[in-house]
Amino acid sequence: MTASTHISVKDIGVHFTLGRRLIGKPPILRAVDGVSLDIPKGCFFGLVGESGSGKTTLGRAILKAVPITEGHIQYDDGEVKYDIATIGKDDLKDYRRRAQLIFQDPYAALSPRMTVRDIIAEPLQVMGITKTREETDARVREIAAKCRLNLEHLRRFPHAFSGGQRQRISIARALVCEPKFIVADESVAALDVSIQADILNLLKQLQQDMDITFLFISHDLSVVAHTCDHVAVMYLGRLVETAPTRSLFSAPRHPYTKALLSAIPSLDPDDAGQAQRLTGEIPSPANPPEGCRFHTRCPFARDKCRIDVPKWRQMGDEHFVSCHYAEELAETPAPEPAA
Repeated sequence: MTASTHISVKDIGVHFTLGRRLIGKPPILRAVDGVSLDIPKGCFFGLVGESGSGKTTLGRAILKAVPITEGHIQYDDGEVKYDIATIGKDDLKDYRRRAQLIFQDPYAALSPRMTVRDIIAEPLQVMGITKTREETDARVREIAAKCRLNLEHLRRFPHAFSGGQRQRISIARALVCEPKFIVADESVAALDVSIQADILNLLKQLQQDMDITFLFISHDLSVVAHTCDHVAVMYLGRLVETAPTRSLFSAPRHPYTKALLSAIPSLDPDDAGQAQRLTGEIPSPANPPEGCRFHTRCPFARDKCRIDVPKWRQMGDEHFVSCHYAEELAETPAPEPAA
């Protein structure tokens, strides 16, 4: 873990037992399986993949919100260092202040029985950060202004606000205790496109003003391209590629990344219908395929892909990929899927 790394994830695994059996061991769902990545301090780091790829579980593991089965997660913000996998109760309380989550659904994340002021103030009171009501109110007003909320909004209840306003309330609640690290889990997916841009610009401004490191989880690569400095691509519990945003979008090395990028809508009419269709069934994380996990849907799969797990290796400056034939496929267009 270098001095500039905020979060260092090493071979992390999050496994869940499925049901019970009278005879034999129950099946294990490997939601996250052997993931390693480094999130630089002050970075807006994107994590993308299809639904069920394990990206939300990885984000929650970093926050110690799900049990960690194996591996280590090192947190270092320059003031404290924690191993999240083995963190104790007292240190975990401090870590909860330093690392926060912005939820996906702004309608379900806010209590309808609390005013906006009480919603934003709740973390301060629970963590004992402020000692008096006057101090709490001052902190609430300060963060509300940064999140573009008027003082009159603080007296209202969540039902009086639009989706974009509710998400700004959720952001204010996450930032009121001045965290150093934020996991934004699909935090604009439930909003209209025009509102998405406003929220994304707000997050970028807050990141710069408050010197926060973001892990931005999304399935929308166009949103990631607009916002993130670095991107990791996840498939069936494992990382397949990670690189700076410009490098990943201009020269993707993994077939799965290429398929995701080809699905981004284009305003060019000549690009219509050029999305690469992935054939085959999506495997279950409870019974992943041998070898490369993507080989059941990969248009380039060969015999080696069905047997050997591809190694995680460097392909360029901060560009890493897990594919046997990444060099060979770098400039190769995807073949047309069979009719």
